[in-house]
Amino acid sequence: VSYVLGELTAADRAAVVDAAAAAASATGAVVVVEPGTPDGYARIIEARDRLVAAGFRVAAPCPHSAACPIVPGTDWCHFSARVSRSSLHRQVKGGSLAYEDEKFSYVAATRAAAVPAPARVVRRPQIRKGQVLLDLCETDEQLRRRTVTKRHGELYKAARDTDWGDAWPPRDATRDGD
Repeated sequence: VSYVLGELTAADRAAVVDAAAAAASATGAVVVVEPGTPDGYARIIEARDRLVAAGFRVAAPCPHSAACPIVPGTDWCHFSARVSRSSLHRQVKGGSLAYEDEKFSYVAATRAAAVPAPARVVRRPQIRKGQVLLDLCETDEQLRRRTVTKRHGELYKAARDTDWGDAWPPRDATRDGD
Protein backbone atom coordinates (compact mmCIF):
# COMPACT_ATOMS: atom_id res chain seq x y z
CA VAL A 1 0.00 0.00 0.00
CA SER A 2 1.86 3.07 -1.20
CA TYR A 3 1.02 6.77 -0.90
CA VAL A 4 -2.74 6.22 -0.90
CA LEU A 5 -3.92 6.35 2.73
CA GLY A 6 -3.79 10.16 2.83
CA GLU A 7 -6.42 10.27 0.09
CA LEU A 8 -8.93 8.20 2.06
CA THR A 9 -11.30 8.67 4.97
CA ALA A 10 -10.41 7.03 8.28
CA ALA A 11 -12.88 4.20 7.65
CA ASP A 12 -11.52 3.60 4.14
CA ARG A 13 -7.92 3.65 5.44
CA ALA A 14 -8.84 0.94 7.95
CA ALA A 15 -10.55 -1.11 5.22
CA VAL A 16 -7.51 -0.86 2.90
CA VAL A 17 -5.09 -1.95 5.64
CA ASP A 18 -7.42 -4.79 6.64
CA ALA A 19 -7.66 -5.90 2.99
CA ALA A 20 -3.87 -5.82 2.66
CA ALA A 21 -3.59 -7.91 5.83
CA ALA A 22 -6.11 -10.42 4.47
CA ALA A 23 -4.24 -10.61 1.15
CA ALA A 24 -1.00 -11.25 3.02
CA SER A 25 -2.06 -14.86 3.54
CA ALA A 26 -0.58 -15.42 0.06
CA THR A 27 2.57 -13.31 0.47
CA GLY A 28 3.02 -13.39 4.24
CA ALA A 29 3.94 -9.72 4.42
CA VAL A 30 2.42 -6.24 4.21
CA VAL A 31 4.31 -3.02 3.48
CA VAL A 32 2.65 0.37 3.87
CA VAL A 33 4.42 3.55 2.68
CA GLU A 34 3.32 7.16 3.15
CA PRO A 35 4.99 10.57 2.79
CA GLY A 36 7.57 11.35 5.48
CA THR A 37 5.49 14.06 7.10
CA PRO A 38 3.90 14.16 10.56
CA ASP A 39 0.51 13.31 8.98
CA GLY A 40 2.01 10.49 6.88
CA TYR A 41 3.69 9.09 9.98
CA ALA A 42 0.38 9.23 11.91
CA ARG A 43 -1.24 7.16 9.15
CA ILE A 44 1.63 4.66 9.30
CA ILE A 45 1.21 4.32 13.08
CA GLU A 46 -2.54 3.68 12.57
CA ALA A 47 -1.74 1.01 9.95
CA ARG A 48 1.01 -0.47 12.14
CA ASP A 49 -1.37 -0.75 15.11
CA ARG A 50 -4.01 -2.45 12.93
CA LEU A 51 -1.48 -4.94 11.56
CA VAL A 52 -0.13 -5.80 15.03
CA ALA A 53 -3.73 -6.22 16.31
CA ALA A 54 -4.34 -8.60 13.36
CA GLY A 55 -1.46 -10.82 14.48
CA PHE A 56 1.39 -9.43 12.39
CA ARG A 57 4.88 -8.78 13.70
CA VAL A 58 6.71 -5.64 12.69
CA ALA A 59 9.77 -6.49 10.59
CA ALA A 60 10.89 -2.92 9.79
CA PRO A 61 11.68 -0.18 10.46
CA CYS A 62 10.95 -0.88 14.13
CA PRO A 63 13.03 -3.47 15.96
CA HIS A 64 9.92 -4.42 17.98
CA SER A 65 6.13 -4.69 17.66
CA ALA A 66 5.36 -2.71 20.83
CA ALA A 67 4.09 0.87 20.80
CA CYS A 68 6.28 3.44 19.07
CA PRO A 69 8.43 5.29 21.64
CA ILE A 70 8.09 8.60 19.78
CA VAL A 71 5.72 10.90 21.64
CA PRO A 72 3.05 12.06 19.14
CA GLY A 73 3.46 15.70 18.21
CA THR A 74 7.12 15.90 19.31
CA ASP A 75 8.71 14.13 16.33
CA TRP A 76 7.94 11.55 13.68
CA CYS A 77 9.73 8.55 12.25
CA HIS A 78 10.72 8.98 8.62
CA PHE A 79 13.53 8.15 6.23
CA SER A 80 15.00 9.54 3.04
CA ALA A 81 15.88 8.09 -0.36
CA ARG A 82 17.58 9.90 -3.22
CA VAL A 83 15.41 9.72 -6.34
CA SER A 84 16.52 10.62 -9.86
CA ARG A 85 14.44 13.24 -11.66
CA SER A 86 13.82 13.41 -15.38
CA SER A 87 13.92 16.80 -17.11
CA LEU A 88 10.10 16.80 -17.15
CA HIS A 89 10.01 16.03 -13.43
CA ARG A 90 12.42 18.94 -12.79
CA GLN A 91 10.19 21.26 -14.85
CA VAL A 92 6.98 20.21 -13.11
CA LYS A 93 8.52 20.58 -9.64
CA GLY A 94 10.54 23.67 -10.49
CA GLY A 95 13.76 21.94 -9.48
CA SER A 96 17.23 22.36 -10.87
CA LEU A 97 18.93 19.24 -9.51
CA ALA A 98 18.87 15.87 -11.26
CA TYR A 99 17.67 14.29 -8.00
CA GLU A 100 15.57 14.93 -4.92
CA ASP A 101 15.62 13.45 -1.47
CA GLU A 102 12.21 11.83 -1.01
CA LYS A 103 11.13 11.59 2.63
CA PHE A 104 8.86 8.66 3.53
CA SER A 105 7.46 6.74 6.50
CA TYR A 106 6.77 3.02 6.30
CA VAL A 107 6.00 -0.19 8.10
CA ALA A 108 6.73 -3.73 6.96
CA ALA A 109 4.94 -6.49 8.86
CA THR A 110 4.85 -10.25 8.52
CA ARG A 111 2.84 -13.13 9.91
CA ALA A 112 5.98 -15.25 10.27
CA ALA A 113 8.37 -14.79 13.14
CA ALA A 114 10.32 -11.78 11.94
CA VAL A 115 13.88 -11.28 13.05
CA PRO A 116 14.05 -7.50 13.22
CA ALA A 117 17.23 -5.48 13.33
CA PRO A 118 18.72 -5.04 16.82
CA ALA A 119 18.18 -1.29 16.30
CA ARG A 120 17.39 1.13 13.49
CA VAL A 121 19.10 4.48 12.80
CA VAL A 122 16.22 6.98 12.92
CA ARG A 123 18.12 10.21 12.15
CA ARG A 124 21.02 11.11 9.90
CA PRO A 125 24.21 10.02 11.73
CA GLN A 126 26.35 12.85 13.02
CA ILE A 127 29.97 12.25 12.09
CA ARG A 128 32.40 14.17 14.27
CA LYS A 129 36.13 13.97 14.79
CA GLY A 130 36.80 10.54 16.26
CA GLN A 131 33.16 9.68 16.90
CA VAL A 132 29.79 9.04 15.28
CA LEU A 133 26.51 9.83 17.03
CA LEU A 134 23.66 7.48 16.15
CA ASP A 135 20.02 8.07 17.13
CA LEU A 136 18.52 4.59 17.40
CA CYS A 137 15.16 2.93 17.98
CA GLU A 138 16.05 -0.16 19.98
CA THR A 139 14.43 -3.51 20.77
CA ASP A 140 13.66 -2.45 24.35
CA GLU A 141 11.19 0.07 22.88
CA GLN A 142 13.41 3.09 23.58
CA LEU A 143 14.99 5.84 21.54
CA ARG A 144 18.66 6.27 22.42
CA ARG A 145 21.67 8.16 21.19
CA ARG A 146 24.73 5.93 20.92
CA THR A 147 28.23 7.28 20.55
CA VAL A 148 30.65 5.10 18.60
CA THR A 149 34.28 6.18 18.95
CA LYS A 150 37.55 5.19 17.30
CA ARG A 151 38.28 2.87 20.24
CA HIS A 152 35.40 0.68 18.96
CA GLY A 153 37.60 -0.28 15.96
CA GLU A 154 35.60 -2.04 13.23
CA LEU A 155 32.33 -0.84 14.73
CA TYR A 156 33.52 2.77 14.36
CA LYS A 157 34.41 2.15 10.71
CA ALA A 158 30.94 0.67 10.18
CA ALA A 159 29.32 3.66 11.94
CA ARG A 160 31.07 6.07 9.57
CA ASP A 161 29.45 4.20 6.64
CA THR A 162 26.03 3.86 8.30
CA ASP A 163 23.15 5.84 6.86
CA TRP A 164 19.78 7.03 8.04
CA GLY A 165 17.40 4.04 8.10
CA ASP A 166 20.09 1.37 8.33
CA ALA A 167 19.98 -1.47 10.83
CA TRP A 168 22.48 -1.17 13.66
CA PRO A 169 24.88 -2.72 14.22
CA PRO A 170 25.66 -4.10 10.78
CA ARG A 171 25.81 -7.89 10.80
CA ASP A 172 29.43 -7.91 9.57
CA ALA A 173 30.80 -5.37 12.09
CA THR A 174 32.86 -6.64 14.97
CA ARG A 175 31.57 -5.45 18.31
CA ASP A 176 34.98 -5.02 19.88
CA GLY A 177 35.06 -2.57 22.77
CA ASP A 178 31.27 -2.25 22.84
